[in-house]
Amino acid sequence: MRLKNFTPALLGLGLLAAGALPGCVAARKYDDLQARQRADAQGKAEAERQYRAATAELQKTSDALAQLRLDNRRLEDDSLATGTALRKSRGLNRDLNDSYDRLLKNSGQELANKSSDYNKVARDLARREAELGALDASLRTSKTDNDRLGTDLKAREAKLAELTQALADKDRAVNDLKARVSKALLSFNANDLQVKLKDGKVYVSLSEQLLFKSGSAKVDPKGQAALKTLAAVLQEQPDVNVVVEGHTDTVPIKGVVNGAKDNWDLSALRATDIARLLAAGGVGPARITAAGRSQYVPVAPNDTPQNKALNRRTEIILTPKLDELFQILDSSSGAPAPGK
Repeated sequence: MRLKNFTPALLGLGLLAAGALPGCVAARKYDDLQARQRADAQGKAEAERQYRAATAELQKTSDALAQLRLDNRRLEDDSLATGTALRKSRGLNRDLNDSYDRLLKNSGQELANKSSDYNKVARDLARREAELGALDASLRTSKTDNDRLGTDLKAREAKLAELTQALADKDRAVNDLKARVSKALLSFNANDLQVKLKDGKVYVSLSEQLLFKSGSAKVDPKGQAALKTLAAVLQEQPDVNVVVEGHTDTVPIKGVVNGAKDNWDLSALRATDIARLLAAGGVGPARITAAGRSQYVPVAPNDTPQNKALNRRTEIILTPKLDELFQILDSSSGAPAPGK
């Protein structure tokens, strides 16, 4: 029997039972047992705290031992009965020791399992902390990028607002220019002279009948009057560029007319004569471009006399200077401004 595994209650019961046997237990042995009891109690205190799961079973044993104490008091005079009770107690002690050993073994295995689980959790925690650190660094980088993008966005929004305002100003200027030109040329026949907006530009379309005799590259007096009126308006619009385009139908000229060998020559000569008249009327020559487009940009099929007459025209295209818009775009892109 392993006395070192006795609980204090069970050991006391054993001592009580041993005392009931006359002459079986000496006082010195009793003192030794008490000393062992105290040493064992101190040694097992920590184990009893760690394995509280055994408390319920031990409590049952304590109850049984309490009952045995009552039985032992009644059987103090009967040594045989007391011996039987002692043997029973020893059997219970063996069972208790076996139960304790099983509990200790199971608890050790459970503790090992818990330790393994703890190590796994600790590894997972370390991995997640590393991931969290990486995410935190990425978040700081993203915040820096977002702040920079926010600053860039604000700058772009400011440029966009500036560009939008410049475009609005340009559209307003184009509309105002169209109104001024239309008003100045109001007295001319609408079939011979039209003013319209297209692609942000003002187009003044003058028919051949208003400007030229058939095959001629010199503007008639009636056409000169229209151009003089237009030049007076353009003098007040110094920020407007002027493109003069000459257009013909598909009917080829015969021979050489006023130095023109074909429709392309004729359209270019007519555009150049109109450009000179505008310059003479006060429009800066640097603002004027003369271009001959010949028969290649028709406004109607060249299949009837009426459509051919529509194609024989001169278009004066008025475009507000876009320097301010170019400056805004250049400041956004960092590209050099046109002409620089």
